Amino acid sequence: MKTEDWQMLVALEQTENITLAAEQLFVSQPTLTSRIQKLEQHYGVALIIRKQRGIMFTPEGELLCAHAKIQLRQEREIEEAIHHSKKQVSGTLRLGVSNFFATHKIPKLLRLFKQSYPHVEFQVVTGWSSDMYRLVLNHDVHIGFIKGDFSWKGKKQLLYEEEICIAAPWDFTLEQLPELPRIDYRTDEQMKQLVDSWWYRNYQKPANINIQVNQVETCKEMILNGLGYGILANLVVRSYPEIITLPLTLPNGETVTRATSMYYQESTLQLNVVKAFVEFIQTVDVKAL
Repeated sequence: MKTEDWQMLVALEQTENITLAAEQLFVSQPTLTSRIQKLEQHYGVALIIRKQRGIMFTPEGELLCAHAKIQLRQEREIEEAIHHSKKQVSGTLRLGVSNFFATHKIPKLLRLFKQSYPHVEFQVVTGWSSDMYRLVLNHDVHIGFIKGDFSWKGKKQLLYEEEICIAAPWDFTLEQLPELPRIDYRTDEQMKQLVDSWWYRNYQKPANINIQVNQVETCKEMILNGLGYGILANLVVRSYPEIITLPLTLPNGETVTRATSMYYQESTLQLNVVKAFVEFIQTVDVKAL
Protein backbone atom coordinates (compact mmCIF):
# COMPACT_ATOMS: atom_id res chain seq x y z
CA MET A 1 0.00 0.00 0.00
CA LYS A 2 1.08 3.57 -0.73
CA THR A 3 0.47 6.69 1.31
CA GLU A 4 -2.29 7.64 -1.13
CA ASP A 5 -4.07 4.36 -0.33
CA TRP A 6 -3.90 5.02 3.41
CA GLN A 7 -5.28 8.52 2.91
CA MET A 8 -8.04 7.17 0.69
CA LEU A 9 -9.21 4.65 3.29
CA VAL A 10 -9.26 7.25 6.06
CA ALA A 11 -11.18 9.69 3.83
CA LEU A 12 -13.73 6.99 3.02
CA GLU A 13 -14.20 6.27 6.71
CA GLN A 14 -14.68 9.95 7.53
CA THR A 15 -17.14 10.71 4.72
CA GLU A 16 -18.81 7.31 4.11
CA ASN A 17 -19.20 8.56 0.56
CA ILE A 18 -17.03 8.05 -2.54
CA THR A 19 -17.89 11.43 -4.07
CA LEU A 20 -17.13 13.35 -0.87
CA ALA A 21 -13.92 11.37 -0.30
CA ALA A 22 -12.80 12.17 -3.85
CA GLU A 23 -13.44 15.88 -3.26
CA GLN A 24 -11.50 15.75 0.01
CA LEU A 25 -8.54 14.12 -1.77
CA PHE A 26 -8.79 16.39 -4.85
CA VAL A 27 -9.22 13.50 -7.30
CA SER A 28 -12.08 12.53 -9.60
CA GLN A 29 -14.67 9.99 -8.53
CA PRO A 30 -13.70 7.50 -11.30
CA THR A 31 -10.05 7.75 -10.19
CA LEU A 32 -10.96 6.99 -6.59
CA THR A 33 -13.23 4.10 -7.63
CA SER A 34 -10.40 2.65 -9.71
CA ARG A 35 -8.01 2.85 -6.75
CA ILE A 36 -10.52 1.05 -4.52
CA GLN A 37 -10.92 -1.72 -7.12
CA LYS A 38 -7.13 -2.16 -7.47
CA LEU A 39 -6.80 -2.46 -3.71
CA GLU A 40 -9.59 -5.04 -3.60
CA GLN A 41 -7.91 -7.02 -6.38
CA HIS A 42 -4.58 -6.89 -4.56
CA TYR A 43 -6.04 -8.34 -1.34
CA GLY A 44 -8.64 -10.53 -3.04
CA VAL A 45 -11.52 -9.26 -0.88
CA ALA A 46 -14.24 -6.62 -1.05
CA LEU A 47 -13.35 -3.59 1.07
CA ILE A 48 -16.57 -1.57 0.83
CA ILE A 49 -20.28 -2.18 0.49
CA ARG A 50 -22.28 0.35 -1.49
CA LYS A 51 -25.50 1.57 0.14
CA GLN A 52 -28.29 3.71 -1.30
CA ARG A 53 -26.54 6.75 0.12
CA GLY A 54 -22.84 6.22 0.56
CA ILE A 55 -20.70 3.24 1.52
CA MET A 56 -19.70 1.17 4.52
CA PHE A 57 -16.60 -0.93 5.13
CA THR A 58 -16.58 -4.72 5.14
CA PRO A 59 -14.77 -6.30 8.12
CA GLU A 60 -11.67 -6.60 5.90
CA GLY A 61 -12.02 -2.94 4.95
CA GLU A 62 -12.25 -1.91 8.61
CA LEU A 63 -9.08 -3.89 9.36
CA LEU A 64 -7.21 -2.25 6.49
CA CYS A 65 -8.47 1.22 7.49
CA ALA A 66 -7.19 0.73 11.05
CA HIS A 67 -3.81 -0.23 9.58
CA ALA A 68 -3.88 2.88 7.36
CA LYS A 69 -4.38 5.14 10.38
CA ILE A 70 -1.38 3.61 12.11
CA GLN A 71 0.77 4.06 9.01
CA LEU A 72 -0.26 7.71 8.55
CA ARG A 73 0.43 8.45 12.20
CA GLN A 74 3.88 6.85 12.00
CA GLU A 75 4.62 8.83 8.85
CA ARG A 76 3.67 12.08 10.61
CA GLU A 77 5.86 11.19 13.57
CA ILE A 78 8.86 10.57 11.28
CA GLU A 79 8.32 13.90 9.52
CA GLU A 80 8.00 15.68 12.88
CA ALA A 81 11.17 14.04 14.18
CA ILE A 82 13.07 15.21 11.10
CA HIS A 83 11.80 18.77 11.47
CA HIS A 84 12.62 18.68 15.17
CA SER A 85 16.21 17.74 14.40
CA LYS A 86 16.61 21.08 12.59
CA LYS A 87 17.46 24.16 14.61
CA GLN A 88 14.83 26.33 12.99
CA VAL A 89 11.18 26.04 14.00
CA SER A 90 9.45 24.43 11.04
CA GLY A 91 7.06 21.64 10.12
CA THR A 92 3.29 21.25 10.39
CA LEU A 93 1.42 22.20 13.55
CA ARG A 94 -1.81 20.23 13.94
CA LEU A 95 -4.59 21.97 15.88
CA GLY A 96 -8.09 20.97 16.98
CA VAL A 97 -10.18 24.10 17.54
CA SER A 98 -13.70 24.56 18.93
CA ASN A 99 -16.11 26.34 16.58
CA PHE A 100 -16.27 29.77 18.22
CA PHE A 101 -12.51 29.91 18.80
CA ALA A 102 -11.95 28.91 15.18
CA THR A 103 -14.04 31.83 13.93
CA HIS A 104 -12.93 34.59 16.28
CA LYS A 105 -9.47 33.75 17.64
CA ILE A 106 -7.40 31.23 15.74
CA PRO A 107 -6.98 33.17 12.44
CA LYS A 108 -5.37 36.11 14.29
CA LEU A 109 -3.21 33.82 16.43
CA LEU A 110 -1.90 31.90 13.42
CA ARG A 111 -1.15 35.12 11.56
CA LEU A 112 0.85 36.49 14.50
CA PHE A 113 2.70 33.21 15.01
CA LYS A 114 3.51 32.97 11.30
CA GLN A 115 5.16 36.40 11.44
CA SER A 116 7.74 35.02 13.86
CA TYR A 117 7.97 31.51 12.39
CA PRO A 118 7.42 31.74 8.60
CA HIS A 119 8.48 28.14 7.95
CA VAL A 120 5.63 26.63 9.96
CA GLU A 121 2.54 25.24 8.23
CA PHE A 122 -0.82 24.59 9.88
CA GLN A 123 -3.33 21.77 9.77
CA VAL A 124 -6.52 22.86 11.53
CA VAL A 125 -9.61 20.80 12.37
CA THR A 126 -12.69 22.53 13.78
CA GLY A 127 -15.80 21.23 15.51
CA TRP A 128 -17.51 20.66 18.85
CA SER A 129 -15.25 20.84 21.90
CA SER A 130 -15.99 17.21 22.78
CA ASP A 131 -14.70 16.11 19.37
CA MET A 132 -11.58 18.28 19.67
CA TYR A 133 -10.91 16.77 23.10
CA ARG A 134 -10.92 13.29 21.59
CA LEU A 135 -8.48 14.40 18.88
CA VAL A 136 -5.97 15.61 21.48
CA LEU A 137 -6.53 12.51 23.59
CA ASN A 138 -5.81 10.24 20.62
CA HIS A 139 -2.75 12.24 19.48
CA ASP A 140 -4.48 13.17 16.22
CA VAL A 141 -3.63 16.84 16.85
CA HIS A 142 -0.81 18.45 18.81
CA ILE A 143 -2.93 21.07 20.58
CA GLY A 144 -6.63 21.56 21.25
CA PHE A 145 -8.43 24.84 21.98
CA ILE A 146 -11.45 23.61 23.88
CA LYS A 147 -14.44 25.08 25.72
CA GLY A 148 -15.63 23.47 28.92
CA ASP A 149 -13.97 21.24 31.48
CA PHE A 150 -12.78 17.79 30.45
CA SER A 151 -10.89 15.19 32.48
CA TRP A 152 -7.28 15.58 31.43
CA LYS A 153 -3.93 14.24 32.69
CA GLY A 154 -1.79 16.16 30.21
CA LYS A 155 -0.96 19.86 30.09
CA LYS A 156 -3.80 22.37 30.24
CA GLN A 157 -3.68 26.16 30.25
CA LEU A 158 -6.70 28.33 30.99
CA LEU A 159 -6.93 31.07 28.35
CA TYR A 160 -10.04 32.90 29.57
CA GLU A 161 -13.47 32.50 31.10
CA GLU A 162 -16.54 34.01 29.51
CA GLU A 163 -19.91 34.86 31.00
CA ILE A 164 -22.96 33.02 29.74
CA CYS A 165 -25.70 35.55 29.20
CA ILE A 166 -29.21 36.14 27.93
CA ALA A 167 -28.96 38.34 24.84
CA ALA A 168 -32.04 40.11 23.48
CA PRO A 169 -32.88 42.85 20.97
CA TRP A 170 -35.24 44.53 23.45
CA ASP A 171 -35.60 45.25 27.17
CA PHE A 172 -36.76 42.26 29.19
CA THR A 173 -37.05 40.88 32.70
CA LEU A 174 -36.19 37.38 33.86
CA GLU A 175 -39.84 36.81 34.73
CA GLN A 176 -40.81 37.37 31.08
CA LEU A 177 -38.42 34.84 29.56
CA PRO A 178 -40.71 31.76 29.43
CA GLU A 179 -43.20 33.75 27.32
CA LEU A 180 -40.70 35.47 25.03
CA PRO A 181 -39.53 33.88 21.73
CA ARG A 182 -36.17 32.14 22.12
CA ILE A 183 -33.69 31.24 19.41
CA ASP A 184 -31.89 27.97 20.05
CA TYR A 185 -28.75 26.69 18.34
CA ARG A 186 -26.75 23.49 18.12
CA THR A 187 -23.94 23.31 20.65
CA ASP A 188 -21.93 20.69 22.50
CA GLU A 189 -23.42 18.67 25.33
CA GLN A 190 -21.62 20.50 28.15
CA MET A 191 -23.00 23.88 27.11
CA LYS A 192 -26.48 22.43 26.62
CA GLN A 193 -26.46 20.90 30.10
CA LEU A 194 -25.19 24.14 31.63
CA VAL A 195 -28.03 26.20 30.08
CA ASP A 196 -30.72 23.58 30.73
CA SER A 197 -29.64 23.29 34.37
CA TRP A 198 -29.92 27.05 34.83
CA TRP A 199 -33.31 27.18 33.11
CA TYR A 200 -34.98 24.47 35.18
CA ARG A 201 -33.62 25.92 38.42
CA ASN A 202 -35.52 29.10 37.59
CA TYR A 203 -38.61 28.05 35.61
CA GLN A 204 -41.25 25.36 35.83
CA LYS A 205 -42.00 25.19 32.11
CA PRO A 206 -39.86 24.84 28.96
CA ALA A 207 -38.63 27.79 26.96
CA ASN A 208 -40.68 29.16 24.08
CA ILE A 209 -38.26 28.10 21.33
CA ASN A 210 -39.61 29.18 17.96
CA ILE A 211 -36.40 29.24 15.90
CA GLN A 212 -33.69 26.58 15.86
CA VAL A 213 -30.42 27.10 13.97
CA ASN A 214 -27.17 25.20 13.49
CA GLN A 215 -24.63 27.75 14.72
CA VAL A 216 -24.31 30.37 17.44
CA GLU A 217 -23.33 32.95 14.79
CA THR A 218 -26.71 32.45 13.08
CA CYS A 219 -28.41 32.78 16.46
CA LYS A 220 -26.65 36.12 16.94
CA GLU A 221 -27.88 37.36 13.55
CA MET A 222 -31.44 36.36 14.43
CA ILE A 223 -31.17 38.36 17.66
CA LEU A 224 -29.78 41.39 15.80
CA ASN A 225 -32.83 41.25 13.54
CA GLY A 226 -35.24 41.31 16.47
CA LEU A 227 -36.55 37.75 16.13
CA GLY A 228 -35.99 36.62 19.71
CA TYR A 229 -33.48 36.21 22.51
CA GLY A 230 -30.70 33.66 22.91
CA ILE A 231 -28.60 32.23 25.73
CA LEU A 232 -24.96 32.26 24.69
CA ALA A 233 -21.44 33.34 25.58
CA ASN A 234 -21.07 37.08 26.10
CA LEU A 235 -18.05 37.16 23.76
CA VAL A 236 -20.35 36.40 20.83
CA VAL A 237 -22.34 39.62 21.27
CA ARG A 238 -20.04 41.96 23.21
CA SER A 239 -19.29 44.12 20.14
CA TYR A 240 -22.99 44.86 19.52
CA PRO A 241 -24.14 47.61 21.91
CA GLU A 242 -27.70 47.39 20.56
CA ILE A 243 -28.05 43.90 22.06
CA ILE A 244 -29.17 43.92 25.70
CA THR A 245 -27.48 41.27 27.85
CA LEU A 246 -28.04 39.89 31.32
CA PRO A 247 -25.64 37.30 32.80
CA LEU A 248 -26.88 33.97 34.09
CA THR A 249 -26.33 33.67 37.83
CA LEU A 250 -26.28 30.80 40.30
CA PRO A 251 -28.41 30.79 43.51
CA ASN A 252 -25.39 32.15 45.44
CA GLY A 253 -25.16 35.12 43.08
CA GLU A 254 -22.12 33.93 41.14
CA THR A 255 -22.11 34.48 37.39
CA VAL A 256 -22.26 31.35 35.24
CA THR A 257 -19.07 31.15 33.19
CA ARG A 258 -17.42 28.76 30.78
CA ALA A 259 -13.69 28.28 30.40
CA THR A 260 -11.67 28.05 27.20
CA SER A 261 -8.35 26.23 27.63
CA MET A 262 -5.41 24.98 25.61
CA TYR A 263 -4.93 21.20 25.94
CA TYR A 264 -1.81 19.30 24.87
CA GLN A 265 0.21 16.22 25.68
CA GLU A 266 3.44 16.96 27.56
CA SER A 267 5.38 14.67 25.23
CA THR A 268 4.60 16.93 22.24
CA LEU A 269 6.74 19.70 23.74
CA GLN A 270 9.73 17.74 22.44
CA LEU A 271 8.78 19.09 19.01
CA ASN A 272 10.22 22.53 18.29
CA VAL A 273 7.07 23.72 16.55
CA VAL A 274 4.76 22.72 19.43
CA LYS A 275 7.06 24.16 22.10
CA ALA A 276 7.32 27.45 20.21
CA PHE A 277 3.55 27.70 19.74
CA VAL A 278 2.75 26.93 23.39
CA GLU A 279 5.26 29.56 24.52
CA PHE A 280 3.76 32.02 22.03
CA ILE A 281 0.20 31.48 23.35
CA GLN A 282 1.45 32.08 26.89
CA THR A 283 2.49 35.59 25.89
CA VAL A 284 -0.81 36.58 24.25
CA ASP A 285 -3.94 38.02 25.84
CA VAL A 286 -6.21 35.68 23.88
CA LYS A 287 -9.47 37.06 25.26
CA ALA A 288 -8.62 40.57 24.09
CA LEU A 289 -8.02 39.53 20.47
